[in-house]
Amino acid sequence: MKHHPVFNYLYIFYSSVFIIHIVNVFIESDSLNYMIGILALLMLAVSFIGASNLFKILGAAFIIVGGLVFLTSDQSLIKLPSLLTSNMSLLTLLAMLPWMNSVVRSGRFDRSLNNLLNVNVSDLGKLYPRGSITTLTLAAFLNLSAATISQDVLKDNLRTLNKKVRNSFIGTATLRGYTLALLWSPLEILLAVSIFTTGADYVSLLPWLLLIAGITFLLDSFWGRYHYKKYSYDSPAKVSINMKEVTKKIIHLMFALVVFLTLVITLGNLFNLDFIFTVTILIFPFAFVWAQFMKRGRSFWIIGWKTWKQKTNTMQNFVVLFISLAFFANSISGTAFLDFIQQPVLAIINYPFLIFVVIQLIFIFMSMFGVHPIATIGILSGVIATLLETMNPTSLAIVLTTSAVSTLTVGSYGLVVQLTSMNIGQNPYRITLNNIPYALMFGGIGSIVAYLLL
Repeated sequence: MKHHPVFNYLYIFYSSVFIIHIVNVFIESDSLNYMIGILALLMLAVSFIGASNLFKILGAAFIIVGGLVFLTSDQSLIKLPSLLTSNMSLLTLLAMLPWMNSVVRSGRFDRSLNNLLNVNVSDLGKLYPRGSITTLTLAAFLNLSAATISQDVLKDNLRTLNKKVRNSFIGTATLRGYTLALLWSPLEILLAVSIFTTGADYVSLLPWLLLIAGITFLLDSFWGRYHYKKYSYDSPAKVSINMKEVTKKIIHLMFALVVFLTLVITLGNLFNLDFIFTVTILIFPFAFVWAQFMKRGRSFWIIGWKTWKQKTNTMQNFVVLFISLAFFANSISGTAFLDFIQQPVLAIINYPFLIFVVIQLIFIFMSMFGVHPIATIGILSGVIATLLETMNPTSLAIVLTTSAVSTLTVGSYGLVVQLTSMNIGQNPYRITLNNIPYALMFGGIGSIVAYLLL
C-alpha cells in the first residue's frame, strides 16, 4: 500500500493545504482555519498509511492519549478539526526547505567545500577540525545531506586506515559538525519548534546559540586533535586545491546566510510576522533570486523541482507526528491531566539548573528508544507551559534547542545515526556510545548558558 502510485502525487495535496494555510495567516479566517483542520484530518489519515512503524506508534500514542483527554473533557466533536492546525506552520516550513538545499547544490558549493577534506595533513588530529567545519558549513544550508556528503569523501580518503579508527573518526567529526550548524541555522526545524513552543525571539536567541556552538566546537576540536593525533594520515587524493576559490565559496555562503537572516528579521518586524512564517515565505524567492544571481537558474529548477517533489511526497512521518502532536497538546491544555504531568516539575521548580539537566537527560534517554526530539518537546509541552510562567523564554528555548539537537548524535534509531551506520558499516549503538560524552557536554553548555541568563 505504501508504494501505491497515489503517493507520487501527495505533493499536490500537501502543497494545496500549505498554500491555504499561508493565505489564512494573512486573512485570519476562523472558517478557513476550520477547513484546514478538516484537511489536516484527511492528511493524517492518508499519511498514516505511508508512515514508518516508529512514527505510527508515536502518532497513535499522541492520538490515543489526546483522544481520551478530549472525550473526558466534555468538548464537542465539532471542535475537533480546530485542534489539528496549530503545527501547520512547521509542516509548511518543512516543505519549503528543499528549495534552499537545491540552490546550494546548483551553485556547487558542496563540491568546492569538500576539497578541504582532500588537503594533506600529517595526522587525523589535524584533519578532525576540517571534517567538522566542512560539515558545519554545508549543514547550515543542506541539513542532512551535508553529513552524508562529508562522510562519503572521508570514507574514500580514509579507506587505507584501520576500519575501527576510520568509523570512529567519521562518526564523530561529521555528526558533531552537523549538530553545531543545526543549533543556530534558521532553516533547522528543531530550532523552529523550540521557538514555536516557548515564544522566544530568534534575534535574542541567535548570539547565545552562536556562543554555545563556538565553545562546543573549540572544546570538541581540542578533543579531536588530542584523541586522533596518534594516527598518521597520508591523503590518497593528490588534489591541487585552490584555497582562494574555496575561501570565496565560504564567504559567498556566509554572506548569503547573513542576507537571508537580515531579510527574515527586517520583514518580520516590518509586517509583524512570526519567525517561522517569515522564514517559510522567504525561502523560495530568496533561493530563486540567488540562483539567478549565480546564473544557475536552469540547474536550480531541475534540481529543485525534483528534490521538492521527492521530499514533499515523503513527508508522511512528519505529517503524522506534527498533526497528532497538535491534537495532543491542544487536548490536554487546561485539563487535570496537564496538572498531573506537571507535578514532578513543580516539586523542583526552585532549582532551575536541575530542571534544565533533567530536561536534557530526558531528551537523550528518549532518543535512545527512537523517540524523535520533536515528539519529546510535545510530551514536555505541558511542563514547558508551566515553566514559562516563572522562567525566561530565551533560557528555555536554549535548553530545548541544545537538548534536542544534541540527541541527533546519539539517537540509535534516529535518521542521521542510521544513515551514518549504513554509510560506514558500523553498529548504530557504537556510534551512540562514541557520542554520548559530546551530547552531555553540548547540552551541559546550553544548560549553563541558559541558567546564567535567568
